[in-house]
Amino acid sequence: MEFSYVKGIFTLNLNIVATISLACFLMILGRFIRKRISIIDKLCIPGPVIGGILFSILVFLLKQFNILNIVLDTSLQSTFMVAFFSTVGIDASFTLIKKGGKSVFTYWIFCIILIFAQNIIGLLGAFLTGIEPLLGLMCGAISMGGGHGTSATFGPTLEAMGITGANTIGLAAATLGLISGGLVGAPTSRFLIEKYKLKPKEEPVVNFHEGIPDEEGIHSEVTDSDASLPTASKLDTSEFIKHLFIISTCMTIGYMISGFLTTLTGYVLPEYVGGIIVAMIFRNTNDVFKVVKVDYSYFELLGNVSLKLFLTMALMSIKLWELETLGLPMLIIVLMQVLFIVLFTVFVMFKLLGKDYDSAVMVGGFIGHELGATPNALANLNSICSRYGYSQRAFFTIPIVCAFLIDLVALPTIIMFINIFS
Repeated sequence: MEFSYVKGIFTLNLNIVATISLACFLMILGRFIRKRISIIDKLCIPGPVIGGILFSILVFLLKQFNILNIVLDTSLQSTFMVAFFSTVGIDASFTLIKKGGKSVFTYWIFCIILIFAQNIIGLLGAFLTGIEPLLGLMCGAISMGGGHGTSATFGPTLEAMGITGANTIGLAAATLGLISGGLVGAPTSRFLIEKYKLKPKEEPVVNFHEGIPDEEGIHSEVTDSDASLPTASKLDTSEFIKHLFIISTCMTIGYMISGFLTTLTGYVLPEYVGGIIVAMIFRNTNDVFKVVKVDYSYFELLGNVSLKLFLTMALMSIKLWELETLGLPMLIIVLMQVLFIVLFTVFVMFKLLGKDYDSAVMVGGFIGHELGATPNALANLNSICSRYGYSQRAFFTIPIVCAFLIDLVALPTIIMFINIFS
């Protein structure tokens, strides 16, 4: 960490250790703020998002008034990203998919439809506002259904392709989407429930996880509640190292596969694609042959830590000054996305799902994660069901699809659109 004086302004250069330390502090700060501001807590905005954005605003103000320029070393950011997505691949259990049956498949189809629709809306918005098409894509499925994690992944990729401001636009759009998903999702479900006078079904609770070991949990996205993860008193060092070895091995082989696929196809592939593929193969092969005894809560721990560090580092390093000319087009495209998803869920999805209580609840969850993230969806479900009654189908289907099924289609589709319009 060192100070310098360049072109009339002091510059503070933080090395990788100081950057990670700052990222950890910002996560703690974000969690602290979330617990004390009820509206932020109700919207389920993650602590890393709060802390990262606040720091990026501070950096922007210091730079604008020529007080201090802060330079971060985010060289480990991509490593944390690949580690997280590898844990997503570990969650891709075909056994759980089969347990969900038709409900999971139908919901997944609606998610696939929206992936294409959001990308088309992003491109249309870019055409109407006169900005670069790939910037429009950053306001499509990348930032809406993908959230901050996917935006922070593809943003640097597009900037490396010469699309200035892609990372900042994507993260800003993801933030607006996250807030919109929290504000719009539950009220839309409430409208449908009240209009059609819907009530929850009186049915016995089915254990979808019956026959599946307790440690095979569903991976959770960025949350500030990790009650399911191993506590310090239960954490076994040898077991932790074993699971770290599995993930790092998946990452290593995945790097080689990503490079090979990029060379073979000529398509721009994010470096985490190979990690997901290898981790999926390991998970489902190990489920069948039981080669290694694993506790999936360790993978959840590794995934949560990696995602929070990756996300915080991505947000704290965004360049808000790049929004001066792109802020209004981004806002217009996000509003187009919100309007479309509300109309789509009310007039299409709700009816095709059966027009019953479960369908209305799933609409709120769908809006939550397709504009923001899985925690948004679960927050919407809790808000709706706490007032009108429990929906077993919604609470099982949505986490299963959000955990890994979406990414199986979203990532290749996004890559395809980027390569078509690059």
